[in-house]
Amino acid sequence: MSLFICPICAAPLAREGNIYRCPGGHSYDVARSGYVHLLPANKKHSADPGDDREMTAARTRFLDGGWYSPLRQALCDLALTHAGPSYTILDAGCGEGYYTENLFSVFHNAGRSFQLAGVDLSKSALKKAARRVPAGEFAVASVYHLPVAGASVDLLVDCFAPLALDEYRRGLRPGGTLLYVVPGPRHLIELKRVLYDRPYENLEQDIPYDGFTPLGVTPVNCHFTLDRKSALDLFRMTPYAWKTPREGVARLEALDALEVSACFRIHAFRRE
Repeated sequence: MSLFICPICAAPLAREGNIYRCPGGHSYDVARSGYVHLLPANKKHSADPGDDREMTAARTRFLDGGWYSPLRQALCDLALTHAGPSYTILDAGCGEGYYTENLFSVFHNAGRSFQLAGVDLSKSALKKAARRVPAGEFAVASVYHLPVAGASVDLLVDCFAPLALDEYRRGLRPGGTLLYVVPGPRHLIELKRVLYDRPYENLEQDIPYDGFTPLGVTPVNCHFTLDRKSALDLFRMTPYAWKTPREGVARLEALDALEVSACFRIHAFRRE
């Protein structure tokens, strides 16, 4: 049985070849690249929501360069620490599957019994995710309308995706774990200094979330030097690409190299 449910009637979905079906007669074709579209038309806010092909390609090139591998390792280590012998895992906002792929490898190599699925708005990103993890399930869907049954997920990972607390509370079983990755105060501060006249640090705060018990915060910090191409890929995969003045972009394009500090915080919570 699939981890996904029908977005129309909320009945369980079962995959039969290249089609997902529910008992109510609704069916969803699996795309040639391996994902299924479970975002109802009335939940779409644009014709092609999510990151576009260029942004996805930039993020793929950057992440495959290994610059964020310390975060990926720390996230997967935490996931395995909180896991039981049998586990259902949902990567909410999985993008091109960089973290999803390692989650699969870590659980597989540990001999755990598990189901793994990922959702994202971007079809171009999900094409890559499905190729990275052929044994996983991937769907075009919003984190605010997750196509999963209530209390069906043991581990939910949110790495820089919007925090959809109501849906996470609904989808996680009692005792389940939420791993929520956010930027630390000085995350990419050197990049900001190039792009903006008045760069700012991110706020760091512990906010209580109704229905969740905090389990701790794991800091992950790394420092590296990027050439111009990798620095531009990093820029294109961030929200800065949408709001940076042209002068700031020109300053970045003029650099031969850029030293970067990447600072992350992994917040762990237990569903009450």
